[in-house]
Amino acid sequence: MRAQPPNPARLATVAPEVAPDGCPPIFGADFLGDLDTLFLWRRDVRHFRRDALEPGALDALLCLAARAPSVGLSQPWRFVRVNEPARRATVRSIFEACNAEALSLQPNERAGLYARLKLAGLDDAPEQLAIFIEPEPEAGHGLGRATMPEAVAYSAVMAIHTLWLAAAARGLGVGWVSILDPKAVNAALDVPAHWRLVGYLCIGYPSAPSDVPELERAGWEHRRPVADVLIER
Repeated sequence: MRAQPPNPARLATVAPEVAPDGCPPIFGADFLGDLDTLFLWRRDVRHFRRDALEPGALDALLCLAARAPSVGLSQPWRFVRVNEPARRATVRSIFEACNAEALSLQPNERAGLYARLKLAGLDDAPEQLAIFIEPEPEAGHGLGRATMPEAVAYSAVMAIHTLWLAAAARGLGVGWVSILDPKAVNAALDVPAHWRLVGYLCIGYPSAPSDVPELERAGWEHRRPVADVLIER
């Protein structure tokens, strides 16, 4: 039997048990059950209704995203809300060009399936958000970046995932568009050339919610069990 989608109202009001001062809260079984359901329903959404988000909803999600961990507490993410129709149209054209090239590179036995995939919600999602990183942020004083400079990008990915979970808990869907030319998107959105694009998100109310990944439903790929990717040493 398929799990029911999380109840946004319940998730918003469940409080942890009171813990002693200086100790982390202890979350009860009901909350943990809802959290497990939330993980299940955090899908990459590509089919959106065109209804606008509630006033302040995106601002609330960004505030939560900004609580994500970041290397050296540098908060290197830069959020760009894409509102102008002309800029959205340019991003759409960048996607179309990149998607056509990706289709041409598919082997013959998978080209037809690829062509049928719905790979973006750019036409319907009411909100579009580009997430960039400042590769050398002043904040954080370089801590943790000398040995793993890619941790700056990882930090932005953590912010995206935090936003994604927060959105799913509120009945909102997020779709990550990765078939884009980063340099072309930088130019289209008129951001500093040295910023690096990490993700382009479509955000809105899902029109066909499901707890099964769309690529799995379409027959492109399936989720593997942990045993397939766990290595013991």
